[in-house]
Amino acid sequence: MQDPVNFDHHADVKRYDAGAGDAHIDGIVKHLGIALRGKDSSLVSCSDETELHRVRDGFAKKKLGLDADEAMAGIHKVCEAMKGDRNKRRVTFLYLLAKHTGTMDKL
Repeated sequence: MQDPVNFDHHADVKRYDAGAGDAHIDGIVKHLGIALRGKDSSLVSCSDETELHRVRDGFAKKKLGLDADEAMAGIHKVCEAMKGDRNKRRVTFLYLLAKHTGTMDKL
């Protein structure tokens, strides 16, 4: 696995959305800050309900303004979209969550 500090988040997001805006990606990276330095904190585990609730109650609610049901529906869509990736990068996951829930303007 690549070093989480020097990982190319732009390239990873653009594997899923070739037209992804750099400003949106940079906004997520800035929002996450130091959390991206740790291996575990730079990833999202779709098989861990506690992790999914952390995304729902944190980023989805506080940053994107989603209610719990909207957030979980979006989270499950992202898990499905990223099911081929063993390591689901947090920046990519959150970008896709905003995209799938129509909240890109909040990034």
